[in-house]
Amino acid sequence: MTLEAPLWSLDRRIASDLAAGRAVQEEVLNVLDAHGWDAGCVFAVRLAFEEAIVNAIKHGNRHAEDKHVHVVAKLLADRLWLQITDEGPGFDPTAVPDCTEDERLEVPCGRGIMLMRSFMCHVEYNDVGNRVVMEKRRAVEE
Repeated sequence: MTLEAPLWSLDRRIASDLAAGRAVQEEVLNVLDAHGWDAGCVFAVRLAFEEAIVNAIKHGNRHAEDKHVHVVAKLLADRLWLQITDEGPGFDPTAVPDCTEDERLEVPCGRGIMLMRSFMCHVEYNDVGNRVVMEKRRAVEE
């Protein structure tokens, strides 16, 4: 991410609770709406952000009450940058099977990662696999 000053930012540590995840997600989405982001971009961020938060709470922290999820968001003129970190042991995202392969179409796991990669412009994990960084570029109005 460049060094330009964000228009808005958030740095929040939330409980491993889905309601807390939804609240921080809504806060970010409301900011996108307030800054006039295209509905398609907001939908894409909603889907990817929800998957990342749910994965951190459910798979990373396993709903443990003594663990938290750290969410950092930065809104720049042309993009949204998100970082979600859980306190779990992490995972290897390259080891998650491709959910679009014929023999995996009925298997529910792995779809969240695929959705994040499909709806965001950039998705990367740290070496441990307990932090995901995502970017969504704002749609250019014609």
